[in-house]
Amino acid sequence: MQGPAVFMDISLEDQAQELRKYFKSLGAEISEEKSPKGIEDDLHKIIGVCDVCFKENNESDIEAVLNSIVSIMVSIPLERGENLIVAFSQRLGKAPEPKLGMVSLQALWRLYNNLEANSQLRYHVYYHVIELAARVGAVLDVFKGVEQLKKEFASCPPTSEQMQKLYRLLHHVLKDHNSELASKVMIELLGTYTDENASYAREDAIKCIVTALADPNSFLLDPLLELKPVRFLEGEVIHDLLTIFVSEKLSSYQKFYDNHKEFVHSQGLSHEQNIKKMRILSFMQMAESNPELTFDEITSELQIEEKDVESFIIEVLKTRLVRARVNQAQKTVRVSSTMHRTFGPAQWQQLRDVLLAWRSNVHQAHESMKTVATAQLEYAAQQQKA
Repeated sequence: MQGPAVFMDISLEDQAQELRKYFKSLGAEISEEKSPKGIEDDLHKIIGVCDVCFKENNESDIEAVLNSIVSIMVSIPLERGENLIVAFSQRLGKAPEPKLGMVSLQALWRLYNNLEANSQLRYHVYYHVIELAARVGAVLDVFKGVEQLKKEFASCPPTSEQMQKLYRLLHHVLKDHNSELASKVMIELLGTYTDENASYAREDAIKCIVTALADPNSFLLDPLLELKPVRFLEGEVIHDLLTIFVSEKLSSYQKFYDNHKEFVHSQGLSHEQNIKKMRILSFMQMAESNPELTFDEITSELQIEEKDVESFIIEVLKTRLVRARVNQAQKTVRVSSTMHRTFGPAQWQQLRDVLLAWRSNVHQAHESMKTVATAQLEYAAQQQKA
């Protein structure tokens, strides 16, 4: 979503007076006269009644009025900038949905894009942009991802507390529509805590775990255990549940659920979805140590019927974390590759062994080529002599 800068051919003072007259004509409690205190006070008074324009039926007229206010805001030094922006954002938030809400969002987004890159006010505008975007279902038109967000504030980074507040808002508006992106936001949020304040992030850490477990596309959960706020949860039920999803099998989850049914449901987690994810994770773990699995092994470990094995493997393949083929005649599943659920010292050692073997094979191939090349040269030399 982009918004061009707004310009008018009259002075800011005259522009403010025209806005005063306009809002007065709509019944707003505002004087038509300029403020003796200057343009900033004019702007303060105008913003206080700007939502009156929503009485108009013409969207283009409303857009023009809001853009006019934005043009004044970006053209003067705002000593009370944060207060004015908060007030403006709150007024725009009263726009009836959805069309006028989108008009308001575009005006606020235009304000954001016309502030200097090093302006501290950008954070406050962006926060309210996200709030308004959530109301009209346009969050993904504004927020493209964590990396893009960091670039937005590269010239004037907000404080850790401000970013934590923004990440919480983003997680809240994303969790029901894009769980994968919501998980990334929560992980980024937990990364803002240090050893000194990680103990205060308990609620955020729990939300992060729950979001990751509920995300149907999130299977590599091991990195969560390394986050400082998550480590502070060791010994709690939610941490035990995460550990099961990280490294244990379906049977462990079933036992956990039997003992903690109320807890699982109180976190908003679906037992059926948990079972589905744990079956996939358990299959991946089985495949790590045994690339050829029988139907009997799969049905026993994953608690499914033999007739459902093939459809289950299809679901596994959809994750793109496993490559496998089903042999119906022999009733086996041959796994050619699988993602490791955890990546610890053992996996690093395995990777090292693979790379060393690859280097050795490349060296042998190189030596063989040298031998062939030498033999060809010798043969060519003998032919010349002959």
